[in-house]
Order: sequence, then C-alpha cells, then structure tokens
Amino acid sequence: MSKSLGEMTNEELWTLFPIVLAPHDPLWTNRYAAAADRMVDALGRDRVVRISHIGSTAVPGLVAKPTIDVLLEVFPDTDIAAMDAAFDSIGFRASPQPNHPAPHRMYLKGYTPEGFRGQVFHVHVRYAGDWDEYYFRVWLLEHPETAEAYAGLKRELKRSCEHDRDGYTDKKTAFVREVTMRARAAYGSRYRPSASSGGMSGI
Repeated sequence: MSKSLGEMTNEELWTLFPIVLAPHDPLWTNRYAAAADRMVDALGRDRVVRISHIGSTAVPGLVAKPTIDVLLEVFPDTDIAAMDAAFDSIGFRASPQPNHPAPHRMYLKGYTPEGFRGQVFHVHVRYAGDWDEYYFRVWLLEHPETAEAYAGLKRELKRSCEHDRDGYTDKKTAFVREVTMRARAAYGSRYRPSASSGGMSGI
C-alpha cells in the first residue's frame, strides 16, 4: 500500500514533486480566474476581502513552476473549520502553516501520492494587509529586465535544487526581498486595503 502524502518525509515528497520549470502558459490566467470564482462561491462573496493571482504564473513571459499561486485575504473573524470545509468541497486540501502569517492556512490542489495531477494550486490565506507579494509581482510586470534576471536565477536553482523544494525557495529569498524593497519604495502603500472595505476586491 502506498503512503499518503501526510506520511511521507520531505525527501520522499521532494522526489515525488521535483522542481519543474515551464514557459509561461496564457491558460494560467484563465485557470486562476475560474478557480477564484469557485473559491469565492464556496466561501461566500461577503467573506472574501480580496483574492489575487500572485507569483510567477501571474507574470506573462516569465518562466515558472506550473503552480498557480493565489493570495486570498479574509476577515479576522473567519471560521477556519468552515473555510476548510468550503475548500474541501471544491477539491482543495487544507495545509496548516504555523510559521506563516495568520490564519496560518494554505489550501493545495494537484498533489497525489502518485505525483502531480492536473493544475497545481497553492492558495495562501491571510488576513487583509499590505502584502509583499503584490509589490514583487507589479515590479516584475513593469520591469522586464528584472523578470529576466529572476528567470535566470530560477533556471540556475532548478539545476542545483531539483529535489530540494525548501532550498529552491530559500535561495531565492535575497533576490525577492531586494526587489520587494525597491518596489515598496517606488509604490508607497499602493496595495493597502481600504479601511472601509466590507466586501470583495481584487487586484
């Protein structure tokens, strides 16, 4: 009997799910939009502050892991058990994230004990805030030379960290932090949620 994903070690998971890079696929945008609609319908539109396509798949022309990253911002009084049930109803698996920002939750889709299956999604759940991911994304969108440098770094790390997902992420950290600081200096608080926000918005 094969192990469940929860029974596997990191080394087993990294072998099963290696780092894969792919040219930009325009279908990623459509898949994000369709999945976002399903998430909002499952949760209830009035429970979502903001939902956004982030990460490399949101940047046309940029090489990326074929994983659609979503940043879902919810209200502080969100019922976590109800949110878990809503995501389960649309085929997403809850992944507690005690070291990540509150409410310490991700939802995953596309991972099976046999490997990747279908479109992979990572839904990062946060309470509403002025998150770094927005600034990094917009800088890459507006500065192709930085996006190309980031692509080169990812290709290099794919060669050295193909079966080390944590290492791949960690070794991008300095680049991402430097670009994000530059973007925040240039854009101010562009993505700070409105204090009067009472429903869903997207960027």
